[in-house]
Amino acid sequence: MASRSLNKVMLIGHLGKDGETRHTQGGVPVTNFSLATSWRTKDQQTGEWREETDWHDIVLWRSENVAPYLQKGKQVFVEGRLQTRSWEDQNGNKRYKTEVVAENLILLSNRGGDTGSPPPEDHTSQQEPRSEAPASEGADQIGNQGVTDDDVPF
Repeated sequence: MASRSLNKVMLIGHLGKDGETRHTQGGVPVTNFSLATSWRTKDQQTGEWREETDWHDIVLWRSENVAPYLQKGKQVFVEGRLQTRSWEDQNGNKRYKTEVVAENLILLSNRGGDTGSPPPEDHTSQQEPRSEAPASEGADQIGNQGVTDDDVPF
């Protein structure tokens, strides 16, 4: 019997830093940014409300033109999946990192309601190749995927 599974993440939060785009050795653009999601909880001892924040590392493949719009403080919607990768550090220790691989990104607004930015847009990313190595190490596996200007969501 085939088993079913689901790996789906949907987040709305504020960018913790500006988006940064780099290219793999094969020329495939990858954009990284951090996203803060917050919620309120009541302290059991004092009865006071406090805000809790989680930070998420986001990876967006093949959307190099979106980085200028990913500015610290802006609110975005991210839809994607969780992916954990591992590597050995300089001391030979096994390291792990879990990231959200974004499949859809929608710019919602600026922090503070600034309306001088472009209207919210839907930026849909093609999925990157499945690889357990970080992008810089797995570039030989990725290769040139034939991305053209027609593939850019703008």
